[in-house]
Amino acid sequence: MQRFADDIERRLALDDPSVRIPWHEKWSPAVQLKIAAYFAACFIALSIVPNQIYSPESNEIIYVIGALGIWRYLWWGNHFVRAKTFAHVTYPRTRDRAALLWDCGWRPRHIHVQMTTFREHREISEAVIRALVQEIRDAGVPATIWLGSSEASDEEKISRHLKLVGGDCDITLRIIRQNQPGKRVAIALILRAMSRAGLGADDLVIFMDGDFVLHPGMVRKTFPLFELDPELHALTTDEHVMVRGPKWMQSWLDMRFSQRRMAMQSHALSNRVLTLTGRCSVFRATHIVEEEFIRLQEADYLHHWLWGTFRFLSGDDKSTWYTLLKRGVKMTYVPDASGTTIEVVEGSGYRRMVENLRRWSGNMLRNGWRAILLGPRRMPFFIWWCCVDQRIAMWTMLFSPMVAIAGMMKYGGVFMLAYLVYIAVTRMSLSLALFTFARRVDLNYVWTLYANQLLNALVKIYMQWRLAKQKWANRGNQRLGFSGAGALALFREAMASYMTALSLASLFLIVMIYTKLLTVPSAGFVAATFLNPAR
Repeated sequence: MQRFADDIERRLALDDPSVRIPWHEKWSPAVQLKIAAYFAACFIALSIVPNQIYSPESNEIIYVIGALGIWRYLWWGNHFVRAKTFAHVTYPRTRDRAALLWDCGWRPRHIHVQMTTFREHREISEAVIRALVQEIRDAGVPATIWLGSSEASDEEKISRHLKLVGGDCDITLRIIRQNQPGKRVAIALILRAMSRAGLGADDLVIFMDGDFVLHPGMVRKTFPLFELDPELHALTTDEHVMVRGPKWMQSWLDMRFSQRRMAMQSHALSNRVLTLTGRCSVFRATHIVEEEFIRLQEADYLHHWLWGTFRFLSGDDKSTWYTLLKRGVKMTYVPDASGTTIEVVEGSGYRRMVENLRRWSGNMLRNGWRAILLGPRRMPFFIWWCCVDQRIAMWTMLFSPMVAIAGMMKYGGVFMLAYLVYIAVTRMSLSLALFTFARRVDLNYVWTLYANQLLNALVKIYMQWRLAKQKWANRGNQRLGFSGAGALALFREAMASYMTALSLASLFLIVMIYTKLLTVPSAGFVAATFLNPAR
């Protein structure tokens, strides 16, 4: 166990944004040589593999891959430029003003921390408490930790370590024992307790998970932003991850968080974000103690034509976001305020990855549609279109692999080889952009990026017809859905399977027609066949 605690401390030191990694270390000669060798191998492959992608015979396939590729890469490039603009132009001005305000002596009246925990490892809980206490100590103001839990063992280890490391600080621990399972219930009970305690409209509350270890300076970098901008009501922070499990899963999550940094900074340029992550976000108390906000945490639900009315199991961060999105208030992202999530993967890493994708994709699909229905007048147009694009991208991502399969059926296996070289070149090019948002250069991004895009698109299409099916493996293996052997349950399962198959088959049919593997009969042929059967 001591080794685990030491690993946590080493990882926190590596992820700390205040510790800058020199350019020559991140882009070492060895890394540059590997990238050069990779592109050299791609060039050799392009020289050896027959050029089916650009042949005159397959120009229809080229056009669709090219058109979709240009659209998607321009959209990616748009996010990249916006993210860099936010990181190097917009945010530094705000950051400097916030730092000046803090250095001049401004402090929040009180620090409130809403934290939920569920059977965390002792080493993780202790690391979380140590980092939190240090933030409170550096701020030098009273604080209250509102702890939502379901088990006495979690409460005891946190209370014991808080007394050990925070005895010199003015910290009140208020334990709210939940009477029903689920993180949503815990958060709602805490918010009701805060409401009864009479939080002021401008009090600031940190929402955080019990496995998220804050990096130094989080409070100093985030809290003054609310004083500078009275219209700001929520912000979310940067995330890193430490995986105690398969190494490939560490690479996969690092890649996803690099994507997240680019997307979040792009969104923040429009004074909104697409989620207020439950790992660590800060809220102005104005709206969070209102009944609507609390009720959506406690019992958010959706009406669906197939599954009827069902409650949300996870996605509390999407519910908080949707509530504030309706209010039209500002939300932002703070790239240099961060922490590290500690993921302990027990059992199959692949199964855990798929479960996470199902949970994340389900949360996006369940909340994305109702956000779209709010319309572009309720939010900046760019943010509204990002919500729309999330639903489009799961189809466009599958289009090019299906075109490749159709091309292979039409021209042979050499077409697939050419397509794989195309994927190798494009995904490395995208990875080079992501490396600028990562602490380290990991060449595994190339395959994890494509695998993530492909698997994520398939999972989204699968979940689109099973929105009521929910599972949260790392919160006590909670499940929610409509199961059983009744006629209605069997019908729903069969209809979901039918709609999934129909969706994928329809997409592939479009591809087959476009590549002319199938020919659509002309109107004259159909009329002659059905009106004059004798012919």
